[in-house]
Amino acid sequence: MVNKSPALRVWLPLLAAACLASLVALSAQTPAPDPVIRAMHDELERDRKITVANLEAPYFIEYVMDEADSYSVSASLGGLVSKRRERFRQPEVHVRVGDYKFDNTNFAGGGFGGFGGSRYDLERFPLENSYPVLRRYLWLETDSAYKSAVEAISRKRAALRNLSQNGDLNDFAHAEPVHSVHPFHALELDENAWADKVRSLSAVFADYPALKNSSVELEASAGGYVVVNSEGTEVREPENVVYLRARAIAQAADGTTLRDSVSFHALDPMRMPPDAEMRRGVTELAQNVVALAKAPMGDDYNGPVLFEGLAGAQVFAEVLGHNLSLTRRPAGGGGRGGNVEPSELDGRLGARVLPDSFSVVDDPTQTEWRGRPLFGSYGVDREGVPAKPLQLVQKGVLKGYLLTRQPVKGFEGSNGRARMPGNFGASTAAISNLFVSSSEGVAPADLKKQLIDLIQTRNKPYGILVRKMDFPSSASTNEELRRLLQGSQGGGRPVSIPILAYKVYPDGHEELVRGLRFRGFNARSLKDILAAGNDSTVFDFTDNGAPFALIGASSYFTEACVVAPSILIDDLELHPMEEEQPKLPVVPAPELIR
Repeated sequence: MVNKSPALRVWLPLLAAACLASLVALSAQTPAPDPVIRAMHDELERDRKITVANLEAPYFIEYVMDEADSYSVSASLGGLVSKRRERFRQPEVHVRVGDYKFDNTNFAGGGFGGFGGSRYDLERFPLENSYPVLRRYLWLETDSAYKSAVEAISRKRAALRNLSQNGDLNDFAHAEPVHSVHPFHALELDENAWADKVRSLSAVFADYPALKNSSVELEASAGGYVVVNSEGTEVREPENVVYLRARAIAQAADGTTLRDSVSFHALDPMRMPPDAEMRRGVTELAQNVVALAKAPMGDDYNGPVLFEGLAGAQVFAEVLGHNLSLTRRPAGGGGRGGNVEPSELDGRLGARVLPDSFSVVDDPTQTEWRGRPLFGSYGVDREGVPAKPLQLVQKGVLKGYLLTRQPVKGFEGSNGRARMPGNFGASTAAISNLFVSSSEGVAPADLKKQLIDLIQTRNKPYGILVRKMDFPSSASTNEELRRLLQGSQGGGRPVSIPILAYKVYPDGHEELVRGLRFRGFNARSLKDILAAGNDSTVFDFTDNGAPFALIGASSYFTEACVVAPSILIDDLELHPMEEEQPKLPVVPAPELIR
């Protein structure tokens, strides 16, 4: 034993304490690896070395994990209907065999796109971060995805042996590896307070006995998605959303069903609008639906239409925004293209799609506009590609599209717009924050004056003003959606119906009408914009890729925002909806006693 001097005995405890403090500080700066990401990396490294006799090895493996802590509550006429708090994890395993030029995707005969189908193999993914359990589940899903991939590429080769290939398009595009890892935040809200608020807002409808049905629902979630792939990308992107939606339905004397909805969106519960604003919105909704039930049916109309305020932003979201993404027709579809709806703007790069004064930019990096948080912001998309501002239209000319890593004619790589799962091995591109502006905007009151001047010049008895479209659609049944799709005549994708449409007479007075739909309204109609307002309406909505962005039509949605002016479009057609109407209730609704 070495004899220590008194001075050394004093300094040794201090030195040990300093070392311990340094280790604690280092530990704080370097947090332990996320168990999910670690499990993904380790399983990926093992599976990328798969070698099976007479079967192709994977050239690309990707794990995408959606994770959220969610709370939902709904009420009707002042009484709670449902209330639920839930956590979930939903994995997608993407396995590609072959190479970037030719692989198991983009083939209509490949089952679940030949991309795995593993989303449905296991009932639920583990919620706890047990590394061995996570590895086991990832192994099972990767195994399923790999087997589907090798089977799909075999069928694809056999089916295309006697068919010409789709030009020189690759099946997948390279992307630089990205490292962007941010923490997920817990969902923090007072469940009882929000349940009381939803119950109170739903009670507003009790003052309108003419309504047949009504509801208010709140959905709040906090979480995000994780992306790890064999190219070296590692992403954890937070994704939080809160929305409160109210719906109301009434029936006119002739049996016609009238409906409308109003939604309030935010990125977290603390940013939701004040109670007074939401109550005012729900009250206006009830009043609008009651007024629609009493309004006369609209007539056939051909002429100028003014889309004012919210309706202008909705038109750009639906008619322009949904056509800015290019969808590739899968091989082996037997001429049907796998039910893929082509963009009306496909092949029009460099052509004029809007008047010369218009500019359109999609910017997911912008987080607020004039002090208001923007709903469609994000940093990295679901394919691990960073998001950047994108000029789509400049001086009325189409300059670009929303692209994913699926090559399309004229474009090989992605610009970071893969926002939803897609079909046949592709992701679905969608807008983020879409800014539409005109350098020649006029006051909204002047737009109405121009509408009146036009109908007087053309000797028309009235013009049409639209203040709200049915987008996203609150259609309540698949049968109603089918009727909307069948009733939309003319070229291009069908456009949602106008909810609040008014006849505007030469003396300026307005008359609410109901039951109209557009015919032949498509992206090419936007070239006929005669004038734009100097106003800008912020329109937040949840996009799910369904026709009319039908509420509840998909289990997956993404956040989007459009900032756009009012617009006056020349020469649109509107026709009354001609369809069988449900009968009125046999007996009146019971009296509401509160």
